[in-house]
Amino acid sequence: MIESLEKMLAKGVDNSLLRFGLGKAYLDQGDYPQAAEHLARCVAHDAKYSAAWKLLGKAHRAAGDPTAARQAWEQGIEAARGQGDKQAEKEMAVFLRKLS
Repeated sequence: MIESLEKMLAKGVDNSLLRFGLGKAYLDQGDYPQAAEHLARCVAHDAKYSAAWKLLGKAHRAAGDPTAARQAWEQGIEAARGQGDKQAEKEMAVFLRKLS
């Protein structure tokens, strides 16, 4: 899956959905720096993408960067509130509490 998504990116396709897919795939594979890079690009495309903020925080936490994880989740909570995404807001609030 990663290979086909990377090929799309190499062909010039670059959007939030593609970056989210790559970020999630790398996160699932345990490549946290790559996951964080793609998820950061995803939210750069669409700052309201609360699911991407949630995974970006997870990638940063797994990579050993709790400060970046906190920042991602705080921004993600704001994005979720703006979209009315109560579930994502609650999940990221729990992640923040566990991070402390």
